[in-house]
Amino acid sequence: MTSSARPLLNRRLAEFGTTIFAEMSALAASTGSINLGQGFPDTDGPQEVREAAVRALRDGRGNQYPPGPGIPELRTAIAAHQQRRYGLSYDPGTEVLVTAGATEAIAAALLALLEPGDEVVAFEPYYDSYAACIAMAGGVRVPVTLRPHEDGRSFRLDLDELRDAVTDRTRLLLINTPHNPTGTVLTHEELRAIAELAVERDLLVVTDEVYEHLVFDDAEHLPLATFPGMRERTVTIGSAGKTFSFTGWKVGWVTAAPGLVTAVRSAKQFLTYVSSGPFQYAVAEALALPDAYFEGLRADLRAKRDLLATGLAEAGFAVFRTAGTYFITTDIRPLGQSDGFAFCRSLPERAGVVAIPNAVFYDHREAGAPFVRFAFCKRTEVLEEAAQRLKALAG
Repeated sequence: MTSSARPLLNRRLAEFGTTIFAEMSALAASTGSINLGQGFPDTDGPQEVREAAVRALRDGRGNQYPPGPGIPELRTAIAAHQQRRYGLSYDPGTEVLVTAGATEAIAAALLALLEPGDEVVAFEPYYDSYAACIAMAGGVRVPVTLRPHEDGRSFRLDLDELRDAVTDRTRLLLINTPHNPTGTVLTHEELRAIAELAVERDLLVVTDEVYEHLVFDDAEHLPLATFPGMRERTVTIGSAGKTFSFTGWKVGWVTAAPGLVTAVRSAKQFLTYVSSGPFQYAVAEALALPDAYFEGLRADLRAKRDLLATGLAEAGFAVFRTAGTYFITTDIRPLGQSDGFAFCRSLPERAGVVAIPNAVFYDHREAGAPFVRFAFCKRTEVLEEAAQRLKALAG
């Protein structure tokens, strides 16, 4: 029997309970609301990729444990993708590792590379698994807050604040671009400054680039590993879920120098060991799709972004420009509100729509209090209906 005086959950995870995504998705289901909270598409990805998974199942490929680092076909396809898109050359045998989605890649990287007490600098607001994974690794998170720009349309990084956050205890920078939830895409100048800081202070960098193909307008995704001095110190994380609309397959990957990949694999093998056998063959084929697929994906999501952004603005929200990802951040203060949690919990009853309060992604909750995130990776007719329902707020 466990003593009732002793908490069951260890102290590192004591601050983490049920995620806001589970709470809001349950609220959507119980109220019949349109769920624009959790970031998953409501349609499947390309038919030919689905058929590749079915073919792998029928042919008996991947039905048993795949190789620990991932099947050779997928590792080769990942390396080819990095070379073709960014001019980054990786050895499929020693510099590529397949993971159970990007979330496992983040967890394995932090567990492998951190000692207890090491500081990790991350951009706030951040995806909620970052805080939990840093805690599990015994690290100390140091948030650098992205703040609304004076133009009122975007969130920007303060490079001076970033430099000031790095101390002698800093081990690692955890970078996310395109950035969830703000939709910010770091510029060449910002990335160059980050690279120079990492080299100067001899820091490791884990960079979450799962939205690499979801960039809009004049934004451009530039992997941090392409900057001078960064290839040998950067763990780059990618994912098939966001790019090909198969989030349930949980196929992610790491590309890095051999020593870093070996370290991450050492942790990964005791997490899931292996995963997604047949789906790995399908993702290998997906990565070889022609450029027209990726261009079409961006064009489709850009149109959906614009549709929802217009609807949100007409409903009275202040809408920030989304340069990447499939999320829109809004400010609820023009609606006379300032508490994102209370607003999101009342929104299903008021308008039949579910969103996510950005404050959950902040250590400094007050900095994110008035911001609310909506996902636009849904069918056009769903977004049109959501925009229509949200008009109830304007009154």
